[in-house]
Amino acid sequence: MKIGVISDTHLKAVNSQLIDIYQDYFSDVDMIIHAGDLVSIEIVDFLSQKPLHVVQGNMDSMDIRERFPKKKIIKADDFRLGLTHGWGSPFGIERRVRSEFNDVHVIIYGHSHRPANHISKGVIFFNPGSATGFSVSGSRSIGILDIGETIKGDIITL
Repeated sequence: MKIGVISDTHLKAVNSQLIDIYQDYFSDVDMIIHAGDLVSIEIVDFLSQKPLHVVQGNMDSMDIRERFPKKKIIKADDFRLGLTHGWGSPFGIERRVRSEFNDVHVIIYGHSHRPANHISKGVIFFNPGSATGFSVSGSRSIGILDIGETIKGDIITL
């Protein structure tokens, strides 16, 4: 299973940049996960061309907040993926989001606009960074999770 992971798009409408991301990186995925701060429901409609999982972020509109949870667990093959946006300072964010989930293999989060892909205490922490919004690192990014017998994450710099 191949999963496209995106976060912090901060778009009021679908633009050419998002269309290019979809065509170049997500056209062959089995599922898309958005870790919040979509801003507009139009982004949900566009990404729903594939099975889509979304959580709300702190910058999302009221219609997104009413429609999507703050956190959820996604089952992908034999693995459990915790999904949340995150909150507060980027410092300590992994400790905070970790406290939200028990018995997961991966925690997918956003908010910090900083890509992350590492294992801590047996859990993969995966943040795709900001796809189309402000980038702390100076470059925008998305992620791909490949699930087979194990889970392998890749951050793709755009």
